[in-house]
Amino acid sequence: MKLYRAVFHLTKTERANLALNNVGNLLAELGEDHVEAEVVANSDGVKALLKTGPYGDRVGELAARGVRFVLCSRSIKAMKLEVGEFLDQVEVVPTGTGEVVKKQADGWAYVRP
Repeated sequence: MKLYRAVFHLTKTERANLALNNVGNLLAELGEDHVEAEVVANSDGVKALLKTGPYGDRVGELAARGVRFVLCSRSIKAMKLEVGEFLDQVEVVPTGTGEVVKKQADGWAYVRP
């Protein structure tokens, strides 16, 4: 069984809908059992994963299907936001760029919606 791994790099809030669609489409085409997907949000993209945003249900559905959502701690700090303001499904990493580079070094496909 082949496993496909893709990291989706979300840097702009207005691209969040497209990013979530891309992830959902990938799961639909290749099957949840064959895909490991991660959405890395940094810069302005972190705002898409705020509890007050419109994407909570979709993020929850995708997370339940195995998609990992991570936020850049430096972006959160630079925007004067608190971790508690974000959806419960998110994890915080030291830097979004570092996370993307690590994934690519491990052979993950890079997608920038």
